Amino acid sequence: MKGRMNGGRERLRVEIGGVVQGVGFRPFVYRLAREMGLGGWVNNSGRGVTVEVEGAEEALGEFLFRLEEEKPPRASIQNLEPVFLDRVGYDRFEIRESEAGGEKRALVLPDIATCGDCLREIFDPQDRRYRYPFTNCTNCGPRYSIIEALPYDRPHTTMKRFSMCAACRAEYGDPEDRRFHAQPNACPVCGPQLALWDGDGRVLHDRDEALTAAAEGIRQGKVVAVKGLGGFHLMVDARSEEGVARLRAAKNREEKPLALMYPSLALVRAHCELSPAEARLLRAPEAPIALLKRRDPDGALARGVAPGNPHLGVMLPYTPLHHLLLAELGAPVVATSGNRADEPICTEEGAVLQRLGGIADLFLVHDRPIRRHVDDSIARIVAGRELVLRRGRGYAPLPIHLAGEGVDVVAVGGHLKNAVAVAVGREAFVSQHIGDLETTEAHHAFRTVGADLQRLYEVRPGVVACDLHPDYLSSRFAARLESESGVRRVEVQHHFAHVLSCMAENRLEGEVLGIAWDGTGYGTDRTVWGGEFLLATEEGFRRAAHLRTFRLPGGERAVKEPRRAALGLLFEIFGEELFGRIDLEPLGAFSATELGIVGQMLRRRLNAPLTSSAGRLFDGVASLVGLRQRIRFEGQGAMELEFGLEEGVDDSYEIALREGEGESAVVDWEPMIRQILEELEEGVLVGRIAARFHNGLVEGMVAVACRVGQERVLLTGGCMQNRYLTERAVRRLQEEGFRPYWHQRVPPNDGGIALGQVLAARSAVRV
Repeated sequence: MKGRMNGGRERLRVEIGGVVQGVGFRPFVYRLAREMGLGGWVNNSGRGVTVEVEGAEEALGEFLFRLEEEKPPRASIQNLEPVFLDRVGYDRFEIRESEAGGEKRALVLPDIATCGDCLREIFDPQDRRYRYPFTNCTNCGPRYSIIEALPYDRPHTTMKRFSMCAACRAEYGDPEDRRFHAQPNACPVCGPQLALWDGDGRVLHDRDEALTAAAEGIRQGKVVAVKGLGGFHLMVDARSEEGVARLRAAKNREEKPLALMYPSLALVRAHCELSPAEARLLRAPEAPIALLKRRDPDGALARGVAPGNPHLGVMLPYTPLHHLLLAELGAPVVATSGNRADEPICTEEGAVLQRLGGIADLFLVHDRPIRRHVDDSIARIVAGRELVLRRGRGYAPLPIHLAGEGVDVVAVGGHLKNAVAVAVGREAFVSQHIGDLETTEAHHAFRTVGADLQRLYEVRPGVVACDLHPDYLSSRFAARLESESGVRRVEVQHHFAHVLSCMAENRLEGEVLGIAWDGTGYGTDRTVWGGEFLLATEEGFRRAAHLRTFRLPGGERAVKEPRRAALGLLFEIFGEELFGRIDLEPLGAFSATELGIVGQMLRRRLNAPLTSSAGRLFDGVASLVGLRQRIRFEGQGAMELEFGLEEGVDDSYEIALREGEGESAVVDWEPMIRQILEELEEGVLVGRIAARFHNGLVEGMVAVACRVGQERVLLTGGCMQNRYLTERAVRRLQEEGFRPYWHQRVPPNDGGIALGQVLAARSAVRV
């Protein structure tokens, strides 16, 4: 202590965890230490960044303060552990070689959209990186899609095959250059290059000529497969009716909206309504696809881009390649994932002709390998906040910080919109979007992503968590893992996982009321749940209330046929009398033969499972009002009901709350359905009916919250992707004195349940 009290020189060692690799953190530390005249060193390790500095105690205190206050914009310090040691006499400050051993706790940064400095360079004819499509620096560029191992250094990335030229090496070694230790650093002399292939894989052009020829192909209405950051896009001129129609037919994607990439924010503003929050979202480093309300100027886009949808899924260019291509075109393009239905996005040139042949006319490829597939993220602004609907590029694999330590866990998610998660220490790493586990390719991607996350962080799980549904492919995988490896398997009820996911993201502990509404989830009573009110803690839950159950004739077929859900609702109310109501839309949607078969299912309760699903209730009402009898993609009926609602309607249909079994309550939709039928007979507009229906559901939420009396109310599940429903629920709950919480960076749909499974598994093991 004597030296410290006398102002002598001390040595300070600091272990820093968080997002501190791939963001220019070591160069920042180097410059700061040099500026302050401190000796020592900094390096990367599997845990994050380690710093040792020597200097006067007062200077070391200032150094610690400035580390946190002046860190690079994309850095995030989650833990900082300083300790004073005896001095060793450092005479200068240096960046040392990374440590390869030890625990892997450093946080891998997602891929980052092109920064303003790099953008200026690629459009500057005097710059040596003019029109170079792989320009990057420490502030932007590929990260997660190229990293192979920790710590994050060039030999541990797919850039290891490219040796830097003298000019790039000079930048890399210059502490005053923004490319100081930028691991993907490259230029036209030494870096990756483009090539344009025809449908047989013959090289038509390379380098810049490949890019300009690809742009010309798009102008001509051709479909071009473009290898981007985390996989291929399929691109076509968004103004070309014929081109969009050909793309839809080839992908077997009849009506689901197609994502668009725009060359500029100004053009987005011309085609879409754009709030300041939405503009920030588009220009954020994450650069997701943002759902925006369209202005729909006459003839601006092909009708087939988003048929019947008042919103557009829009993104701005986020790599130099995309910026250059869109600048060539000066117009929006469809930029949909390069895959066939239910398959993961294609990432490899070696497979692209087989997987996308017959869809694309041309293939714009490059020779920088993609280590892992990463889809574009999708987000929208809900209640003034960013809500991620699909978690991919820009967000994955940043972790959710957990309240305490626990066993290592791998959570395998659900069956639809699958994502997996691993937990180590106090961090839960949620993977990028994998998709529906419907195909061999998707199942392979599921296994690959799970193994990849475990390998990256050297996780040796003692527990595997899965959904309660025994027939999900993910649940079967967990059962095999338990049998073959001896890890403990924990089954987690689907809606409980939704609630825990929302709790984790909002860093909540203790009891909450979780409103978990979606299409399908396996209940503890072996029925199909989906309209749940769960009084929950991390340790377990009680079903405080649920939507009234009804039968789904045809089981799984009812998911794709809202008319079947409507008949289930009506049969629950009217019984046999239903079949005399020939004036009803759902009945008219069946042939006499079909109606006879469906009627027998309902009467005999054969292949007609009970459900409390809010998603199927939405479907049933969409059918009743004549919006949709069959759907072409998941959630289409509910979406059209939301899209069609009349704004400014504040009144609601009646929804009853009655006693159920035990302490549970039943939210009864029968009064609402009867009122809808009456107003349909009176000729009330569908938009007004849709608004009152949504409002009635929210009043049901409020009624249950008042009955339960828990102040903290969580909104989760796929139905909370509905902007109107969520925003009205937030407002009404706040008006009644409750504290609502909802998702932001983790999807409310099944893409978020792996996070909830992690919490449940850790709690089960603790108990």
